[in-house]
This record gives sequence, structure tokens and C-alpha cells, in this order.
Amino acid sequence: MNIASFLIPRSMVTYLYDDFSLRQGLEKMRYHQRTAVPVVSRENKYVGTLSEGDFLWYLTDYMKNAEKNHKLVDFRDFESIALSKILQKDKNPPVRINKSYSELVECAVNQNFIPVIDDRDSFIGIVTRKAIITQLSVELKQFRYEELFREQSLSASHMNS
Repeated sequence: MNIASFLIPRSMVTYLYDDFSLRQGLEKMRYHQRTAVPVVSRENKYVGTLSEGDFLWYLTDYMKNAEKNHKLVDFRDFESIALSKILQKDKNPPVRINKSYSELVECAVNQNFIPVIDDRDSFIGIVTRKAIITQLSVELKQFRYEELFREQSLSASHMNS
């Protein structure tokens, strides 16, 4: 089975640019109601994934440091902080479009979505865990149907013998 059949193309994916400000990132995630999104460079290279938790932990540390330094925090401060500063680069590693289906399933164990890149390392879209589980469910139903059919065929052949 080919990854391309599960791919949600980049044009349909909510993503952020790594040079977006923290404020822009938060606003775009909220607007699109996403809890995690891929981050790409302006050259369309996959850089990493940001989640609500990444923003929360960064803001928590930022507030603690501001309090420690007796500095007032203004929301405008977040317009000068680039997303690249809070990005965990090893989180949600991408897969190449030619990855096997079984390898894709293994990735889905640990990731809600899997970023997909092409041979030039350009971000081309994502595969969701939901799409993989849906396909596995179809395959399981098909397997059960075939098992039942085999059992009925064996039972019928024993009766005719």
C-alpha cells in the first residue's frame, strides 16, 4: 500500500512558518482549532511540529523569568519571538513519501500525524493516525470475512465428504 493514498496534501494542511512570531503561531492554531501543527521554512522544508504544550511550557518559562527579573509582560512581547526559538526539532520526525505502509503504522503509534517529505526534503503533507486506523479497521474486517468464508467452505466440504 502506498503512503500517497493516505496523504493530506500541504495545500489542505494547517502549518506554520518557522519565522512566524509566537503570537502569530498561537493565533493561527486557535483560528484553525489545532492542537499541533507542522512547521516549515519559507523554502518549504519541514522543520518540526509545535503543539499547544510547547507554547504552554515556553510561556510558563517566559513568565517565570520575567517575574524573577521584575519585568512586566505585555502580549506585544510575543510578536518579537520567532517560533524557531521554541521549536523542538526532533519532535514528530517526517517520513519520505516512499516509506512502506508497515513502517508508517509504526510511526503512528507515537504521533497523531506524520509529516511527509519528498526526495528533495520538501514538505508535501501529512498522514493522520485516524486515516491509518481506519485502513487497519477495513483490513481487519476483510480478514475476518475471509476467515469466516474459509471456515464455512471447510465445513461444507466436510459435510459433502
